[in-house]
Amino acid sequence: MIQPKKYAKDVKITPKSLKLPDEFFEEVFSDKETIWMGQNTNHLYNGNGIMDAMINCVESKEYCKYPPPEGFVELKDLILKDLNLEDMDILVTAGGTESLYLCMNDILNSQDNVITCDPGYLIIDEFASRFSNEVISVPIYNRENGYKLTPDLAKENLDEKTKIIVLIDPLNPLGSSYTKKEIKEFAKIAIKNDVYLLHDITYRDFAREHFLAADYAPNHVITIYSFSKIFGMAGLRIGSIIASKEIINSVRTILINDLGTNLIAQTAAIAALKSKDEWINKVIKTTRNNQKLIKECVDEIKGVFIPVYPSDANMLVIDLKTTEIDSEIMANYLFDKKIFTRQGTYTSKLFGDNYLRVSFSIPEKQVKMFIKEFKKGVEILRKS
Repeated sequence: MIQPKKYAKDVKITPKSLKLPDEFFEEVFSDKETIWMGQNTNHLYNGNGIMDAMINCVESKEYCKYPPPEGFVELKDLILKDLNLEDMDILVTAGGTESLYLCMNDILNSQDNVITCDPGYLIIDEFASRFSNEVISVPIYNRENGYKLTPDLAKENLDEKTKIIVLIDPLNPLGSSYTKKEIKEFAKIAIKNDVYLLHDITYRDFAREHFLAADYAPNHVITIYSFSKIFGMAGLRIGSIIASKEIINSVRTILINDLGTNLIAQTAAIAALKSKDEWINKVIKTTRNNQKLIKECVDEIKGVFIPVYPSDANMLVIDLKTTEIDSEIMANYLFDKKIFTRQGTYTSKLFGDNYLRVSFSIPEKQVKMFIKEFKKGVEILRKS
């Protein structure tokens, strides 16, 4: 009998909790009428060269060959240029999630501690728990600290065993982000205490302002980059790790994907970066307007509020606590109306019952359908 690992993952909770996760997501994926507001994916593209690049790659049959194991030079150069980090080193990976796993695997030892936050992207906590002594998940769901991990909170939880501080910026699920002053302070903490700052910038391009920690502590910061969100390429699974040459050389020693990241995905990523200036403003404008519509809806409902507004990501959370409506019940209600959202327990062990997470990089028409059903849902479920 195979013994379970000490870090074995908990079973994922889905809006329809009686279904296995894979069955549930197969159902969501297959139903073309479902409005996709549950995974922060971006559905606002209308032809920007990405699809043409993939089709050309397929028609040329280049997919018969292996790509370079660390990513095409052109793609790596374009990513570094996009961030203005040309002096850094880079590895192309099969998505931001693989990047996070590789970093945790490479950096952590069994005596090390990791600082994360709750709410947050719980997959990071799972990865950290596999290789560290302890994951210190700091509660941040309150107005006093701006619903985010602040430098002061990081210092309060720092000890001699701390090896990594995780900074999701903007934060999934709340959309809170950081000022230049705060980023500089995190950089000082990393340098002074000789710890690594893992800066996950997956939602960076949705932010009104964004500052890279790598600019202030290049030898202590690892930047996680993803094509899943602003580029609308979640299903292609492509991202990267950006850090100093010393750090990247270390990560190279534990790579599992020696034969390279999906060639078609890399081709799409190159086209996406080359065309970014042509479409990004339209995507951001629609996304922010959708957020405004959701805020106007929430403001009309007694006992419901958005903790972080405006969100600097393409998602936000709606707090339902005073209505006494459980977020899972609301998610199930909406799913029955063919609207896929996320109950709070997906991103929080401590506060998950409080809120529903919704993403809004979707057509405005679909956001208006959500607003209509959400209003009805609060009225019906509050009475029950």
